Amino acid sequence: MPRNWIHSQLRKRGITDERVLAAMARVPRELFVPAELRRRAYDDAALALSHGQTISQPFIVALIAQSLELAGDERVLDVGTGSGYQAAVLAELAAEVVGIERVPELAERARENLRVAGYDIDVVVGDGALGLPDRAPFGGIAVAAAADELPQPLYGQLEPGRRMVIPIGERLVAVTRTADGPRTRVLSPARFVPLVTGFRADEAEMTGPS
Repeated sequence: MPRNWIHSQLRKRGITDERVLAAMARVPRELFVPAELRRRAYDDAALALSHGQTISQPFIVALIAQSLELAGDERVLDVGTGSGYQAAVLAELAAEVVGIERVPELAERARENLRVAGYDIDVVVGDGALGLPDRAPFGGIAVAAAADELPQPLYGQLEPGRRMVIPIGERLVAVTRTADGPRTRVLSPARFVPLVTGFRADEAEMTGPS
C-alpha cells in the first residue's frame, strides 16, 4: 500500500467527507483485485477483472460514495457489483447494502471477496438496469456501468430526495429524485464499461446458471 494514498489520491482531489475517507482507509482493496494484480491494488487506476469488467480507481469509488451523501441508516443498491469493492465501501457508510451483478461468476467471486473481508452483503445475480424492485425503495443507488440515458426502473426505486450516482455517457452524474422529476448534477468525466440489460443464451452457457 503506498504511503499517504488517502491524501494524494482522494483528499487532494476534493474528497472531504471524513466518513468516506475513513471507509476508504478501512476497506482492504487488495482483497478485491485478482491475485496477480494485488501489488497494484492501490494504483490510481481502474484494474481489469474477468469478463471484460473492471474495478474502479479509488478516487471514483470515493466520489460515488461521497456524492450519495449517506447518513448511515439507508439501504443502498450497488449495481454492477463486480469484485465487491464499492459494495464494501458503501457498507461502511450505510445500514444495508444489496449488490446486483449480471455475470454469475463475478457475483460468486464478489460474495467470496466480501466474506473474506468481513462483510455480510447479499449479492444477487440479475439485470442491473432493472434493479431490485422487491427490495426497493433505496436510500442510495451506485451504478458502476455507463448508461446512454437515465434508467427509469432504477430511478423509480429511489426514495424521494435520495440520490443515484451513475455514469451517463462519459460523465459521472448524481441524480436526485424530486417531486418535479430527476435533478442531475455532473460530478466528473468518467469512462466505464457499458450498462448492459438482458441476458444472452451464450453468456448463460459461458458463465453457468444463475
